Amino acid sequence: MISEKDEELLSILRSNARASVSDIARALNVSRTAIQNRINKLENNQVIKSYTVTLGGDYSKDLITSNVSLKVKPNLRKKVSIALRKIHQITNIYSISGEYDLLIVLQVQSLKSLTAILEDICNMEGVERTNSSIILDSIFERD
Repeated sequence: MISEKDEELLSILRSNARASVSDIARALNVSRTAIQNRINKLENNQVIKSYTVTLGGDYSKDLITSNVSLKVKPNLRKKVSIALRKIHQITNIYSISGEYDLLIVLQVQSLKSLTAILEDICNMEGVERTNSSIILDSIFERD
């Protein structure tokens, strides 16, 4: 269980992972040492797993996002998953129930790039079938 101050600290870091310890301490009205200790504790307890970059502006607005469902041969699922991780345009890989086995999320800069990556995925040993959908518009996203 984490404290209310820890929740506030996490909220600040979610908004800006590059916020300085001094700025966070001022915002939460506690000492820099207390903030550094809280951050260390949250990292050691795996509450904070990593720090990341959130894309913004014209770059992310112009990316084409596609969800791709994959039907995979059961004995080759691990091999396919490892190969998929090497495609840097894939942002997420999920194991799913139903007709398909995996769901991946791709973000690319062009339809030409999307086509090439989908062809590579379809040609992977173990991939039996794919079904892809391009995200047209975002109606609601939770931060």
